[in-house]
Amino acid sequence: MDIARISGDATCGHYALFSHQADIGIRGFGPSKAAAFAQGALALTAVVTDPACVRAFAPVALRCEAPTDVTLFVDWINTLIYEMAVRKMLFARFDVVIDGDSLTATAWGESVDRARHEPAAEPKGATYTQALVRCDEERNWIAQCVVDV
Repeated sequence: MDIARISGDATCGHYALFSHQADIGIRGFGPSKAAAFAQGALALTAVVTDPACVRAFAPVALRCEAPTDVTLFVDWINTLIYEMAVRKMLFARFDVVIDGDSLTATAWGESVDRARHEPAAEPKGATYTQALVRCDEERNWIAQCVVDV
């Protein structure tokens, strides 16, 4: 079982954004697959606003299942995009547990405050474009995909 707790001030792993035509790529890095998935989720928040501006006090339970790591990551990001849209929330802390082909998580966040968060984009969906999940020789994990905005 792979477990990670990530918040905007995490010292374990990191995230990055990368450009892709009119869309934007998100990439999470970490010492475990769960940490890379959590950092990818933080990168999704960074597409919208600075994660440091988001208060992590309202928990939302999430669950995904998929037969491959790549499919699981894309489904995870799409689940977050759905919850962000339906709940009108942004998330800044993620507890992720990956057990085989199952992901359970709690995301903490708050309702969007347009004046404070100044949303820059609205993610529409994660795609399989440049999607990958892998571990390098030093056991560092990366999870990435392109998000339609």
